[in-house]
Amino acid sequence: MSLHGDIYERRLVWRHRFGQVFEWLCRLATWCSLGILAVLLLAIGRQAWGWLDAGFLTRGNSYMAPEAGIMAGLWGSLWLIGLTAVMSVPLGVGAAVYLEEYAKPTRLTKLIQLNISNLAGVPSIVYGILGFTVFVRMFGLRDRPEKFVCSLGFVDFTFELPLGRVVLSGAATLTLLSLPVVIIAAQEALRSVPASLRHASLALGATKWQTVRHQVLPAALPGILTGVILALSRALGETAPLAVLGAAAQLSVVPGRITSVGDAIFHPGKLVQAPFDQFTAIPLQIYSWVNDPSRGFEHVAAAGIVVLLTVLVLMNGTAIFIRQRFQKKIRW
Repeated sequence: MSLHGDIYERRLVWRHRFGQVFEWLCRLATWCSLGILAVLLLAIGRQAWGWLDAGFLTRGNSYMAPEAGIMAGLWGSLWLIGLTAVMSVPLGVGAAVYLEEYAKPTRLTKLIQLNISNLAGVPSIVYGILGFTVFVRMFGLRDRPEKFVCSLGFVDFTFELPLGRVVLSGAATLTLLSLPVVIIAAQEALRSVPASLRHASLALGATKWQTVRHQVLPAALPGILTGVILALSRALGETAPLAVLGAAAQLSVVPGRITSVGDAIFHPGKLVQAPFDQFTAIPLQIYSWVNDPSRGFEHVAAAGIVVLLTVLVLMNGTAIFIRQRFQKKIRW
């Protein structure tokens, strides 16, 4: 018995040692990652110091580094993300609700689910090629763009077919990119809702739609919103799809020439025309500045990176805040 006891104690000691070694390796990996991130942020902040000011946010792009600004890219990115959210959220959440709450587990449903999971891992440049073929060129069905004039009663606006390199084409491409992520995130949020909540609602006489609307969706809302914001933040930082679309990296005007809230209120025609205008985005401008051999543009690129990181941090912080706020209201 003593021999077996000694062997057990030795194994227990070695297990504790291996556990301690593994813990220290995890700590080392964590601190190394944080150290690398801190070094990169400090290097970028040092290069951007003195170049990031209010004028940088309110000026258009320029071939002179001291006069370059990020206003066109900032507004272009806001337009892209806004239109992407308008298109991807209803489609993604609706598809997730159907697949989780209504669709039967058939072979077709499993095939659709498999394809959605695979599409979430497709490189973004593939979506750029698809967007260029479908939205920019319309499969090449038209050799020359044809202009159309539409009226909403209070304002007229023009657009072309094929759409060309406009905001709407970029937003539709980013919608294709973010849609699988939104669907998967919404499905996971719906699965996290206990089945007992559905059964209780149905037992009280509620219909399937009433159960989904009043019980399931409110309970899954924190996870859905978090997934949506994370998907949009990923789309905000994409460069390859927009570069393939042929978006202008050196554009100095914003879509619709809207630079303030007053322009949108007092000139609604600009607001309607903006999705059909040319655009640029923050990642494209950063890419252009990094490749510019002129002196000073490395500082401009660093300032643009700081702006992009700030926007991403704000979006992710909003996702965390929304999740925490709604989770406090949910009681199972």
